[in-house]
Amino acid sequence: MRKKIFDVIEKSEYRNRIGVAYDYAMLIVITVSLIPLFFKQDNIGFKVIDKVTVVIFIIDYILRLMTADYKLKRGKTSFIIYPFTFMAIIDMLSILPSLSIISRGFKALRVLRMIRAMRVFRIFKAMRYSKSFILIGNVLKKSKDSLIAVCVLAFGYILISALIIYNVEPDTFDSFFDALYWATVSLTTVGYGDIYPVSIMGRIITMVSSIFGIAIVALPAGIITAGYMTEIDKKIDGIEKDKKE
Repeated sequence: MRKKIFDVIEKSEYRNRIGVAYDYAMLIVITVSLIPLFFKQDNIGFKVIDKVTVVIFIIDYILRLMTADYKLKRGKTSFIIYPFTFMAIIDMLSILPSLSIISRGFKALRVLRMIRAMRVFRIFKAMRYSKSFILIGNVLKKSKDSLIAVCVLAFGYILISALIIYNVEPDTFDSFFDALYWATVSLTTVGYGDIYPVSIMGRIITMVSSIFGIAIVALPAGIITAGYMTEIDKKIDGIEKDKKE
């Protein structure tokens, strides 16, 4: 019974029409669950949508937890590991905001807004059911090492740039966090203009930071594009082989 459930909720090689229908149904539920987020005020209809969709999400989570050993293939340990996997965390973050019981003393506007915003994580649930998201996920997995190297390079560059500008212009940047913010904005070449150096040396550092920032920001795009094209080519080759057979 559990194996049949797994074949329906997961994209296994024995997938049938019921499994495909389940994917489409979940995509519809996810989309409907996001409707209340487009409005500032709640009403009875939105509350019903939230309660119904969260019940479906809970059932989906329980079914996936029940069949975790088929997915992770680590025996009984799978049931312990599964709640800490990426998609399981996303599922839980999608459920918790609707289950949170907040006492009157903590019903501040900011807390409510934060909990409401957490429901946006339901968008990420669609990654499990969309072929496009699955394809991109495969690309990210295979390019993991290269992307991690680029992220380390970017983080190191931001840290060094912030450290330099913070010491060059201590009067402009009140804290090291302001310097980190400036370095991040310069790296991404966004340039909000709210914090900027005023000395000649500071401006030179900004120019150098922006030029190198363009190169660093372009690296992940190139890596992901190359991996995406490779996956597309493999998919096309697989289709052609199936046609020949």
